[in-house]
Amino acid sequence: MSQTRLRFGEFSLKEDWWSVILGLCIVGIAYVLFASGGSLIWAAVAPETWSSTADLGAQFGRDWFRYLFQFLAMLGLFTLAALAMGQEITGFVIGFALVYVLSLAAMVIGTWDYVQSYSFEPALIALAIGALIANLLPLPGRLAEAFRVEFYIKTGIVLLGATLPITLIVWAGPIAVVQASIVSVVTFLVVYWTARFLELERKLAALLAVGGAVCGVSAVIAVAGAIRARREDMSIAVASVVSWSIVMIVVLPLLARAWYLPAGVGGAWIGTSEFADAAGFVAAHTYGAFARSHAVTGTPDQAIWAYTLLKVVGRDIWIGIWAVILSVVAMTRWEATGIRTRVSALDIWRRFPKFILGLFAASLLATLASRSLSYADFETVVRPAFITPLTNLRVWVFNFSFLSIGLTTRWRGFAPASGNAFIAFATGVVVNLVLGFVLSALVFQSYWADLQR
Repeated sequence: MSQTRLRFGEFSLKEDWWSVILGLCIVGIAYVLFASGGSLIWAAVAPETWSSTADLGAQFGRDWFRYLFQFLAMLGLFTLAALAMGQEITGFVIGFALVYVLSLAAMVIGTWDYVQSYSFEPALIALAIGALIANLLPLPGRLAEAFRVEFYIKTGIVLLGATLPITLIVWAGPIAVVQASIVSVVTFLVVYWTARFLELERKLAALLAVGGAVCGVSAVIAVAGAIRARREDMSIAVASVVSWSIVMIVVLPLLARAWYLPAGVGGAWIGTSEFADAAGFVAAHTYGAFARSHAVTGTPDQAIWAYTLLKVVGRDIWIGIWAVILSVVAMTRWEATGIRTRVSALDIWRRFPKFILGLFAASLLATLASRSLSYADFETVVRPAFITPLTNLRVWVFNFSFLSIGLTTRWRGFAPASGNAFIAFATGVVVNLVLGFVLSALVFQSYWADLQR
């Protein structure tokens, strides 16, 4: 009896399991509502794009009760987990209220149309806000109960799984999956070994590599949680991703236009060379505008569709794959004690990041929601009612995490690694550009030029 209690107590204290419980609870509610003809979208409120304070005021005047409900629901779920993990509840509640309000401020700034024109990720804005507060106005220590960086990351990763149904692989088709896989593997290896050559630590090298090889910020966050990377490493990797993704918004459409690439080919090249989904959509839309004005052959839809197949479907699917691979490598190689001992399957299971299982479970629920549907039906039925609410909530939770990183980190230790990190990531930029061009404009040119949705 006492052994059973001990095991249950150990289980209750593990944030890996609680991230799975909370994440799948939210995904499960979204699935039940969707299956019954409803949606979680009402409770997944988030600021919309605004251009004036009048626009912003109108939004909050209309949605204030939704924000209040959302805050109370999140507070209840995360406080329950905090209580089970033995945290001091009063400090957690006060701290979480601060985290929510500051995250809302970051999202408001991020949805300002002026800021959006520069494609700054809300997570990066939250990180900057937290860092400014931590370094200029240190907060009471008890509030740190709510600054649970890893817990928020892991919960967000479970929610991320719901936006990646397995059916996306089928819709993408073999060519898109093959091209995206080649880019993901080659870019990862080049960036990782360049970073190691520059004497960067293994985990930072891995974060830079997945940031260039897969889905930018989301990949960095997912893998950081899986390999237990330092917060400073995650911040450096995210800054590298965002900086280069902004540059590529301008560079990729102009280069493709200079070489008169057909719309589908240009969209495919953007899909294999951009580092963030939002930035890539901007670049693909820009290239689609060239097709609309007949500056290049093809249609605007071909540019968007090719980009979506390669980046949002083909490369993003690798988030879970790299997270699993690198978590096992980190456990068996990077964190080895130096004593030659046999690592059993039970040892791996004990140390394996359980939230990765939550990611795949959420993906299976999303697959059930989209089974037997065409991609067009997925976009018009499943995405707005099921995927979009979970995406909004994932953005919220990731903002909680990056705000908490800023609130608990001092920036003085960043400079020594950031210069070499920039160089290592730049190698990935070159590989993506060259390899993406060869695959899109030469190897698979006929497929992308004649792409039909």
